[in-house]
Formats: sequence, structure tokens, C-alpha cells
Amino acid sequence: MKKTEADTEVRRTTTNNRKRIMLIFAISAVLSVLLIGRLTYLMIFRSAYYSEKADELHERERAIKAARGEIYDANGTVIATNRTVCTISVIHNQITDPDRVVEVLSKELGMDEDKVRTSVEKYTSREVIKSNVDKSVGDSIRQYALNGVKVDEDYKRYYPFDTLASKVLGFTGSDNQGIIGLEVKYEDVLKGIDGQILTLTDAKGIEIDGAAEGRIEPVAGNNLYLSLDVNIQKYAEQAAMQVMEQKNAKAVSIIVMNPQNGEIMAMVNVPEFSLNDPFTLNYELTEDVSAEEKQNLLNMMWRNRCINDTYEPGSTFKIVTASAGLSEGVVSVNDQFYCPGYKIVEDRRIRCHKVSGHGAEDFVHGAMNSCNPVFIEVGLRLGVSNMYKYFNQFGLLSKTGIDLPGEASTIMHKQDNVGEVELATISFGQSFQITPIRLLTTASAVINGGTLVTPHFGVRVESADGSKVETLTYPVTEGAVDKNVSDTMRSILEKVVAEGSGKRAYIPGYHVGGKTATSEKLPRSLKNYISSFLGFAPATDPKVIALITIDEPEGIYYGGTIAAPAVKSIFENILPYLGIEEDYSVEEIAAYEIGDVMMENYMGMGVSDLKKKISETDLEPIYLGEGDYVTDQFPLEGELIKKDSTVIFYLGNK
Repeated sequence: MKKTEADTEVRRTTTNNRKRIMLIFAISAVLSVLLIGRLTYLMIFRSAYYSEKADELHERERAIKAARGEIYDANGTVIATNRTVCTISVIHNQITDPDRVVEVLSKELGMDEDKVRTSVEKYTSREVIKSNVDKSVGDSIRQYALNGVKVDEDYKRYYPFDTLASKVLGFTGSDNQGIIGLEVKYEDVLKGIDGQILTLTDAKGIEIDGAAEGRIEPVAGNNLYLSLDVNIQKYAEQAAMQVMEQKNAKAVSIIVMNPQNGEIMAMVNVPEFSLNDPFTLNYELTEDVSAEEKQNLLNMMWRNRCINDTYEPGSTFKIVTASAGLSEGVVSVNDQFYCPGYKIVEDRRIRCHKVSGHGAEDFVHGAMNSCNPVFIEVGLRLGVSNMYKYFNQFGLLSKTGIDLPGEASTIMHKQDNVGEVELATISFGQSFQITPIRLLTTASAVINGGTLVTPHFGVRVESADGSKVETLTYPVTEGAVDKNVSDTMRSILEKVVAEGSGKRAYIPGYHVGGKTATSEKLPRSLKNYISSFLGFAPATDPKVIALITIDEPEGIYYGGTIAAPAVKSIFENILPYLGIEEDYSVEEIAAYEIGDVMMENYMGMGVSDLKKKISETDLEPIYLGEGDYVTDQFPLEGELIKKDSTVIFYLGNK
């Protein structure tokens, strides 16, 4: 009985062992299948991935920076380019003499030795010691042939004119990416595609002798061509600096634009700053400031007031009120007004700048005198609904779409909140704020026949090799104002300059039109002003429009007195430069003095003979015409009129 039980136990144990063996075998089989499947997946389907990972273990990758596209002005002058610099880095595993590396790099780079040592001893695949190093310094370091030290050539942005149009062009950071201005707006155009250098290493990260370097060449960025003209920008900056120094103003801004297509020729914000040293303030601090405070000061220094800041435009806005009134038919050029020096609206007495009043005047003289009561009356005749209709029509309630970052929006009353008092103040340019570029763009539509253009700098983009060219286009909206109204407005604004408040911008022969303004800043109690003048020429067919704003001038602050002459000085320089010829009226010719030169009577002499005769003197002749029309308009036949070194003459009938 005991033997049977023992046999049974043996059989049971044998059976269990057999089951265990079968289970282990089954598990092993399953694991083998899974392992084989996984290996098959990795070797076949993931081979490329792991091959790449294996390569990465034995490759050191260094970027080759792509050259950033250059920026050119309207004449093809380079205004933003690149200079070759170097990036100095170390590879820990490749350094054989760390003390020597620290000694050389600290000396050549002018860096603290402890700081360099920390980087050299840092166990990383590649540690950058310093970037934007002058090429001469990089070449010097390269000559030491130090193991583990890499000198890679890079590019640093360079601006040949340094401060010129600084707040327009903008600048790049240490990574060569745009930070402000056109540099950031056209980042995708200007940036290139970086290349790579691939170096084979062993498992310890040490370069393998004789192994060829892999190299992927960089692709340079595209070049950007602008409408900005270096010469016009210089003229405008000189005028801005002159008035700023004379009036000890807080700041001065000027925009010069083609009103027909929106191409901006100049945009000035003085004081400007150095584009080649943009993180240094353009003035000295009188006390220490924190890093945060300094950054705020830098942000203010970089601001482009022409587009980033809003202000109360004052009387320059009367151009809009006049255009809307003429378009809606609530006023005509012959309408009569009376100005006692103020106008009462509801319970408010709103004064004119001429406290004694202008007395009786028609609409044209109201504009010439910049009379507030006249424009208040026009605004009240329009009414709130019509006024806002034209605001929308003129684009005043939207941004211009200029190709610069950070354009501010108009700050205007909600239409439902506008009563008669608000409407009255809006009519002569107070109680709301707009940007200078918005005002200039709207005024351009008023004088160019009614076309709302998009102000812009970018004209075309070209690849670095010139093989690809893209002409940039911008939205245009027709019908902002009727052509007849546009013609009338140009005529009125020419009279403002010829005989009215803008006469200090008058240039004989150029038919300048424009409007002055003097607006009081908030809070009114501080008695701080912004003086401005908006001018254009020629009034018959405008080719250029300009707006100057002078922030907080000291002493005399009237726009007609200090702002208009600044635009005049710009126009005197740039109108001949743009090829715009003088066109003297009979009245202008008659107004010139002959001076001390005694002129002969050249009646009956031919043009060529007359020119020869005058060429014998030190005078430069300008031939204006001949025939009955001329002599009828100017009865003194054959008279010569001397202006400086120029003789302007008419020929009578032969």
C-alpha cells in the first residue's frame, strides 16, 4: 500500500515537472517570436531611424549661418548688409590641453579667465564661448591650432549709415533675426537657410583623423528693395534736427511720401539711434537704473512715433472736415461765415485761435485763416452720421496697413456717444487721436483724386543671385472723394500756403499746398503743444506730400511759424532732386525784383541768340515761352527778371 502511494507521488511529480517544462518552453517560444518580430521591425522598418541615431553618436554638427538678405534704397544704395564675424566654441572631449585653451581664449576674447574655464570644463557636445567675434580675432585664434577649439564664420548685420532711418529699418539680435522695423516685418524674406558642417568622431567624441567633413551649403536670404531714398531721408533728418535744436523740442517726426502710390521716401524720428549699437541709449543717464528700467528706456528709444503713437491732429484735420462738407454739399467755396472769435455750441463757448475773430469771410478764407468757428459750423451741418460715414470712407477708423510692425489704431469717440460739443471739437481736430501716417494717408486720398493708397516701403524682392524677382503690391481703394472735390481742395490748400496761415511754406514756382496745426496736449493744464504742418507739391499734380510734427517746442509753438518752414526747407531740396520743374505764375514773376543789373531790350531777338547773349554773362537763363499769350499776360515785352543768379525771361512777338 505504501509502495503504491509512493509510485503515485512520483508520477504526480513527473507530470508536474513535465508541465513546467512545457510551460517554460511555450513561454520561451512566445518570447522568441516576439523578439524576432521586434528585431525584424527594428532592422527593416526602423533601420533608417536607428542608422541616423548611430550617425549622431559619431557626428558633431555645427551650423553654417546663412547670409541675411541685403536692404537697398530707391537708388540701389545698400543700407543694410552683413559683416563676417566668428563664433568661438569648444568640444570638451577633443580638448587635450585645457589650461592652454583657457589661457588663449581669455586673452584673445578679452574674457574673464574663470568664466572661460567654466565653459571649457563643461561636459557638453559643444559649448559656445563667444559669438559675433571680429574676423581678425577669429583668424588669430585659428592660428593657435588648439585641439577642441572651433572657429566658425558667421554674419553680423551692419548698417553703413548707422543712425539713418533707424526706427524704420530696425535691427537684428545676436541670432541675426529681426527685432524691430523692416528687419522683423520682412524676416521671412531676408532670412536665409543655414548650412551644416558634419564631423565624424569616435565613441568618445574625438574627431577621426582623415575622415572627410560633410558640408551642406547655406542659402542666402533674399534682398529687399525699398522706396526709401537715402538722400531725401538725409534732407528730412537735417530739417528735423535743426528745428529740434532751435526749439529744444522733445521729439520731431517727418514723413515724406508719394501721394499717388503710397511709396514712402523718408520717415524721420529724431533723435534716432545707432543701428550698429542698438542696445546703447542715445543719451547719458544721470543715475543708475535697473535692467528692467533700462529695457523700458530702450523700448521708448526704438519707438517709431510716426506709426506707433497717436496724437490730436488739430487743424490739419480740417482737410477732412472740408472734404466731407464739400462732398455732402453742406458747404460751398462761396458760403459766407462770420467769426467773432468764438462759437457757442450747446453750453460751451469754443474759441477761435484768433481771439478777436476773423469777422466776415467765405469758406475759402475760413480755410486760409484756419478759423475754428467756420469748421465747427461745417461739422454741425454734416451731423454725426454723415461725419462718421466719411470717416469710414476716408479709412480714418482703420489702420493703414503700412509694412511696419506695431501700427496704432485711431482713438475716436463711439458714434453713439457723440453729441454736438464732441462733433464740434472733432471738426477742427481735437478730442480724438490718430497716428501721423493715418492722417497723411487720408490727406493723400483728398488731393490725389480720391484714391486710398497703402503707405509702404517695400517695392520688390530679389533672390541673392538676382534670378528671382517679386514686385510687391498693396491694396488700393478708389472713390474716397470725388475728383471735383479733390480739385477744389487742392486749390484751397494752395491758397492756404500762398496767402494764408501756411505762407511760410511758400516756394515760388512750385505751387505748394498745405495746412498748419497747433494742438494742445493732454492734460491741457500743462500747456504743452504739438506743432505740425502737412504740405504737398505741386498743387496741380501732387508728386510728394509731407507731414512734420514737433513735440513740445519751447517758445513760439505755432505750426505756421515753426513747422511750415521746416517742410519748405525739405521741399526746396527734394523737389529739384525729384525732377519737378519750377512753374512760375505771372504774379510770381512780376513780384521779383530786377536788382542792380541793367537789362537791354531783347524784343525781336531769337531764342538761340538771346541765350547766347545771356551766356556771355554769369547768369543762367530759363526760357518760359513766347507769343501773344505771354505778352498779353505780361505786358513788358522782352523783359528780363533777375533772381539770384538766374534770369527768367519772356519773349514778345517778333
